[in-house]
Amino acid sequence: MKRIEFGSAPQGKTRVRILCVLVALFSLIGVSGNSQNVKMPKNAPVFSNSVYEGHDKVYQDNPLKPGEFYNPIIQGAYPDPAITRKGGDYYMVHSSFAIFPGVPIFHSKDLVNWTQIGHVLDRVSQLNVHDTGISQGVYAPDIEYNPNNDTFYMIVTAFAGGAGNIVVKSKDPAKGWSEPFKLNFGGIDPSLFFDDNGKAYVVHNDAPDKGKELYEGHRVIKVWDYDLEKDQVIAGTDKIIVDGGVDLSKRPIWIEAPHIYKKNGRYYLMCAEGGTGGNHSEVVFVSDSPRGPFTPAPNNPILSQRHLNPNRPHKVDWAGHADLVEGPDGKHYGVFLGIRPNEKNRVNIGRETFILPVDWSGEFPVFVNGLIPMEPKLKTPDGVVNKTGKEGFFPNGNFTFADNFTSKKLDYRWVGLRGPREAFISQTKKGLQINPFPVNIKEVKPTSTLFLRQQHNSFSYTTTLDYKPASEKDLAGIVLLQSEKFHYLFGLTRKGKDAYLVLERTEKGTSNLIASQKIDIKKPIQLRVKAEGDAYQFSYSTDGKTFVDLGVPVSGDILSTNVAGGFTGTLIGLYATSANDIQPQ
Repeated sequence: MKRIEFGSAPQGKTRVRILCVLVALFSLIGVSGNSQNVKMPKNAPVFSNSVYEGHDKVYQDNPLKPGEFYNPIIQGAYPDPAITRKGGDYYMVHSSFAIFPGVPIFHSKDLVNWTQIGHVLDRVSQLNVHDTGISQGVYAPDIEYNPNNDTFYMIVTAFAGGAGNIVVKSKDPAKGWSEPFKLNFGGIDPSLFFDDNGKAYVVHNDAPDKGKELYEGHRVIKVWDYDLEKDQVIAGTDKIIVDGGVDLSKRPIWIEAPHIYKKNGRYYLMCAEGGTGGNHSEVVFVSDSPRGPFTPAPNNPILSQRHLNPNRPHKVDWAGHADLVEGPDGKHYGVFLGIRPNEKNRVNIGRETFILPVDWSGEFPVFVNGLIPMEPKLKTPDGVVNKTGKEGFFPNGNFTFADNFTSKKLDYRWVGLRGPREAFISQTKKGLQINPFPVNIKEVKPTSTLFLRQQHNSFSYTTTLDYKPASEKDLAGIVLLQSEKFHYLFGLTRKGKDAYLVLERTEKGTSNLIASQKIDIKKPIQLRVKAEGDAYQFSYSTDGKTFVDLGVPVSGDILSTNVAGGFTGTLIGLYATSANDIQPQ
């Protein structure tokens, strides 16, 4: 990931004026923290009977036995995991980019069963992404518990709103987080380390000193002393502790995602190396001081899938960007990102969160089986019972997520893009009503769309839509979104006096109508998308029984990061707009 320079934040009255302007802007587009205050138009669409079902063959072929659980532990685009522990409680965070709210946070007692407890950045004052591309925003968060002051910290780079690197704090992650403290350094991927003696440090990726960059992708790791009273790095304490990577003579690229750990009086620096794609890996260094000098382990990398047969079954790839924690059994474990490409090697699900045991019986930690093809199942730690998908725990494997939007609290899996969900949703007796913004899904603005992450290569998603578009500018339906420039749109609109279903493909920002069909909307209709690997089929039903295909299966190519670029996975959205530009034929 390329380094981006950040200017200094506005201060004093200037900051207040800018915040006032932002509040006014959000008010104009309908961004409200309370859905009860949202005035809904008479023809606003209502969605109900939302059902997502996973059908991946890997889980059909590998049923769980007692004492086993599936890897990845968090499916879908929940990348860049970081983890911390306080007593018997584990907390894990992930990148979210321009998704709002930002930085999903999960809790566990055993590293197998996870519950999403919310999002760290859940207010506009914490996360200003209203005008940024989907793969910008916030990414590579770190979460750390400081036992010296009984406080949790989340530190992250915010590629939006002029924020730069920020930190927020909490005494209890389940009860919310502070406003951000802006940190006075550039670079990306910051993390915190709290030493036994009470001292604190920040490490992060940065560019080499001016004039010393030797090649594209040449980066360094820096360390700073951190002032816990002021929540700020201490000026003048920055020091380069890794130049380039494990071996500068081999021109390593994108050393990043650093974490410091202390074991037996020594300091271990673990980083990702090789970029977040096919050459991704995890490497480790050791020192007698958190400020170095750091010496690389002789057996690097300690985690990677890059040298394996590309045609291996049930392939997991791109493994790296890891974080370590001691498990409930006293052994070490590492969480990290990886991908499960489809049969055409396309990355539609995005980067997911995996876990492996870590052998730290020797001088350096090593991911157990982290350099051979990863298996879809792992053994649970001793004494742990797999309850995923039950008792409120996050599901994995093949599962069904059904939501009729009758709960007073919206499931955390439903997210917005660039702005709060509460700005455009309202619960009714019939289902979830979406107030359409005058914003097209192709625009880089907050959209009136409620999203789920695609979590399987093969899946089906069905919803019921009650909607009577009033004009050709009105549209509601399903969007499969990789980015504002790459997506499929399957929705209901109007042409003259008739209602039409339309299917549109947008690639590189250019849209083409694939199919359209005049339809009777006297009753609610059902919309369905079904993916079998790279083939996506869109269909509809007017009687609640028989589904009719709209067009032929289409390629999922534009829903992959291979084609679209960026860092996200496919989002399945319930979309409404009063700025439709699709013309049925």
